[in-house]
Amino acid sequence: MKKISGFLLFISEMLLISNLSLSAQELYIGVNYHPHDCKNIKKIKEDIELMKDGGFNVVRMGHLAWDSYEPSDGKFDFGWFDTVMNMMSKAGIRVILDIAIRPAPIWLHFKYPSINITDKEGDILYPNHRYMEDIGDPVYQKYALRYADSLTKHYSKHPALLAFGIDNESGDGQISYSETARQRFILWLKNKYQTLENLNKAWAGQRWSRRINQWDEIGFPVSTHYNDVPERMLDFRRFVSDEINGLLFKVIDKVNENAPNALVNTNAWYFSWMKYFDYAPIAYSGKMTRQGEGFYAGPSLKNNDGILWASFGIVRIQYESTNPFWCNEFTTMTAVPNSCRKQAYASLMFGNQMVCGWTWQSMWAGEEQYLQGLIDWDGVPNRKYDEYKQIAAEFKKIEKFMPYKPQAEVGLAFSFPSQIVSYSFPEQHEGQVGSCFKQFFDRNIDVRMIDILYSDLDYKLLFLPGVTVMDKITAQKVRDFVYGGGTVVMTSYSAVVDTSNQVFSITRPGLLDDVFGIRIGSYEETENMNEISRMSYKGKQLQVSYKEKYIVTESPRFDIIEPKGSEILGKITSLDKDYPVITANKFGKGRAIYIGLPARAEVLSPLIDDLINELSIKKGPDVPAGVLARQVDNKHYIYLNLSGETKEIQMKGSTRSILYDKEYKGNFTIAAFEPEFIELK
Repeated sequence: MKKISGFLLFISEMLLISNLSLSAQELYIGVNYHPHDCKNIKKIKEDIELMKDGGFNVVRMGHLAWDSYEPSDGKFDFGWFDTVMNMMSKAGIRVILDIAIRPAPIWLHFKYPSINITDKEGDILYPNHRYMEDIGDPVYQKYALRYADSLTKHYSKHPALLAFGIDNESGDGQISYSETARQRFILWLKNKYQTLENLNKAWAGQRWSRRINQWDEIGFPVSTHYNDVPERMLDFRRFVSDEINGLLFKVIDKVNENAPNALVNTNAWYFSWMKYFDYAPIAYSGKMTRQGEGFYAGPSLKNNDGILWASFGIVRIQYESTNPFWCNEFTTMTAVPNSCRKQAYASLMFGNQMVCGWTWQSMWAGEEQYLQGLIDWDGVPNRKYDEYKQIAAEFKKIEKFMPYKPQAEVGLAFSFPSQIVSYSFPEQHEGQVGSCFKQFFDRNIDVRMIDILYSDLDYKLLFLPGVTVMDKITAQKVRDFVYGGGTVVMTSYSAVVDTSNQVFSITRPGLLDDVFGIRIGSYEETENMNEISRMSYKGKQLQVSYKEKYIVTESPRFDIIEPKGSEILGKITSLDKDYPVITANKFGKGRAIYIGLPARAEVLSPLIDDLINELSIKKGPDVPAGVLARQVDNKHYIYLNLSGETKEIQMKGSTRSILYDKEYKGNFTIAAFEPEFIELK
């Protein structure tokens, strides 16, 4: 009997390894499923039959449900969920099993009150909302890792398992200002600065009589204004970020220890306004084998802004990973008919491999009880079920050619400390990165978001949009990139402060002024300067000249640039005199371009067109405006008409539509809001 069991276990392990190795060759369509809401086996069986009939091949389960598996301290109950997992396996549906280390169970909050959130006013908060635990608390981490250990050991070899999910929306939830958190912050500072002398220098302790004389004098940088304590605030947010990453890495390591053949995934909403943290260490570690996010592009069929920014979400989570991406949550709710399908095809253009709807069941209770899924509250499928069923059927036709693998020659630099520091400016760093992303989204050109500290900078063109904090390593890598033949574009609010968040006392752009061949002195505020506008402009309006083109734009500020060997490419021409605003400097074999304004589409667009041609950057497929398109391989193209008008695609020779089983000769058309997948003959 033992020999038979061992043989079956061996076969199970081999099937799991085989399935995971093949998983990059298919597309996944499915739903987030919550069997802990109703453990009625008859209902679960009916749900699974509907999923199977719909062509669904994946579910994501287990998130936000710690106490469904550990209802009391150390008393684990997996029996009920074993039944669900076995039923999924029998139906051929793969499972992403989230390790729901947040929210912590109420029993844990009451047993160890130190894990509760203390707000800025010092009040201890009752955990009414999800994500209300101090994740840096060592007691909390001990129990979270015990739970992760038990769950991953139990399901590591289950044939239904596709991946373990590491937490959910890690940037969401409040920061705790408890005494235990303060003591951890002090320890973090001791490890970083070693001495109070170093700390006071970094924190400008001489300002406002705020010198720290002993470590226990350190408090939280709770400010009435973000600029009250800029140096301390940056360090505090680095500390919070390190605690989040520290826990996530511990959970990942636990998965790798117990289930070395399992894929690892997460819904990585690190850019939540609540607890924005630095995701780059995880993204570049290689340990998150499937980066993931919730792709929520909104309910509209006609408005494409949601698709733009949800796609930007993929890019900012994926960084430079070449593994497939998983949209492990996806729009349902009140989405207009065909908009979920439209969004699904859009996501494929950015390397997505999974469309996993949030959610299956229209919620029965809790904070999301009015949220609508693919089946109504009484269990009857609605129109969104039919739409996801259509997506599943169509994805089956094209999956052997997917997922799409972006091949970017353009890098967009993102810096977590720059994002935190940029809260002091009229607009944030991420907004500038997003503006640059849109330029390439509209041109159907692949880009990667990068962290220069980790990147090899294997690109032809590099953007530094408002990279406010400049450190020596980043500066040297940018210097080497340009000297070796690369082209870099930097915008305003860049290289303003050092790593302590103190404004450079050297010539700006700090550590790179010679590379860009300029001196940035002060800045002017446009609304004030327009009092002496030659063109009677008002507010933030400016006119910029670029290569004999005149561009009207807006900006609250502009930099005063003194060229020091650089060529002037553009000027502000609407004020009392002309002001240099776009410069280019030859440095080594490359070129450094500076724009003395934040990233603006109307200013970037003509410059980017020139750079694409000059640098021979590979262009996207030749399509009309309003069409997303990618060349998948030598013979296959994917298209999506984002507009409400029929679009004609220029094409030579004979082609075949794999989606619609049609033959085309020469040009063909794509109906409004429709996709197309073409094979060349």
